[in-house]
Amino acid sequence: MKLWDKGFSVDTEIEKYTVGKDREMDLFLAPFDVLGTLAHITMLTEVGLLQREELPPLKAALLSIYKDIKEGRFIIEEGVEDVHSQVEFLLTARLGNLGKKVHSGRSRNDQVLVDVKLYLRHEIREVLQAVRDWFNVLQSQSEKYKEVLMPGYTHLQVAMPSSFGLWFGAYAESLSDDLHQLHAAWEIVNQNPLGSAAGYGSSFPLDRDLTTRLLGFKDLSYNVVYAQMGRGKTEKSVAFALASIASTISRFAMDACLYMSQNFGFITLPNELTTGSSIMPHKKNPDVFELTRAKCNRIQALPNEISLLINNLPSGYFRDLQLLKEILFPAFASLKDCLSMMTFLAAQIRVREDILEDEKYRFMFSVDVLNQRVLAGTPFRDAYRQVGEEILSGQFAPEKKVVHTHQGSIGNLCNDRIAKKFEQVCAEFSFEQVDSAIAGLLAP
Repeated sequence: MKLWDKGFSVDTEIEKYTVGKDREMDLFLAPFDVLGTLAHITMLTEVGLLQREELPPLKAALLSIYKDIKEGRFIIEEGVEDVHSQVEFLLTARLGNLGKKVHSGRSRNDQVLVDVKLYLRHEIREVLQAVRDWFNVLQSQSEKYKEVLMPGYTHLQVAMPSSFGLWFGAYAESLSDDLHQLHAAWEIVNQNPLGSAAGYGSSFPLDRDLTTRLLGFKDLSYNVVYAQMGRGKTEKSVAFALASIASTISRFAMDACLYMSQNFGFITLPNELTTGSSIMPHKKNPDVFELTRAKCNRIQALPNEISLLINNLPSGYFRDLQLLKEILFPAFASLKDCLSMMTFLAAQIRVREDILEDEKYRFMFSVDVLNQRVLAGTPFRDAYRQVGEEILSGQFAPEKKVVHTHQGSIGNLCNDRIAKKFEQVCAEFSFEQVDSAIAGLLAP
């Protein structure tokens, strides 16, 4: 059963090869295919390509299919190419010739474009919520441990005083910047490609502004050729945003692996959150952090993988683009799992509060001692030389008291300002507009 059937059969091996994983990947798109079709038939009615009395039975059938999808009863049958075909065949089976009318003015090219954009919009929202959950835990831990000092490092050499408040808070603010990239991807995703058909528009008098409003898109992809060219570019933009978040997670996981090792000994996890060794009874391994680091490194490869797939394609549609789904769709579940695990683990981290009693950290106060002498009137370069000579001669005796007051320092974390910055980015996502539009489409 194929929408393009013209009376001949395709070789079985060719069909298997060209369909690939489409049935599996298209299950991600199923609810969004129904939403796109609901908007399309509403528009077809408004422009006179469907009769007014034809809309209610079509909408009722689509809402029934949507319910089946949400309740896990929807499948793409063997021999059916994709989700678009399955939905149309179900409509035709239930409504006869009326079901055959829904594809007027539409191609599977713009149908999959709108499905993918609706799916990406949904997933971006879920990623944002997962980021918010981890952000809140990081901020909470930053406040809890803001008075607990730890060494800061450059070149993996002990450098200057830091604090666990700074450490946790740094990753919170990093997520704030990651959200700027996620919002940029959202802006690209949140444009309506429906009506571009196979990439060259339609001779039907389509109302693309109407479907834009009905689906809650912020704007149109106006040029129909560009609407098709946007496939691949859209996915790559989203992949860059996911990679940015994954980079923050991966770096935090790497820090945690280092800080849990006996050589550092800065943090611990409860025993039940670690794993052991089959031969070494003393081992408590940070396997979760290690696996998270690996998963996030894979996600960071996505933009390059997508670039290699699309970088030599001319304008127009090509079947190469089918593989984008296999590359990108599973990454959302992986990233959300990593965020969820980091949210759970970050709340369980226990910090050592006596780290600086170890003599090897005494030199990290050298800059503070130097600065005190500058404040007392010694020129900076002279104070630098004095402290350096005292260190070399073994006479350096630091005061382990830190007074840092400027914005973003140990004594002034500015977590409230970071939270405000984070929320300002979150507020730029137009979720309310989307919710209102989708609720209107799904109303009986």
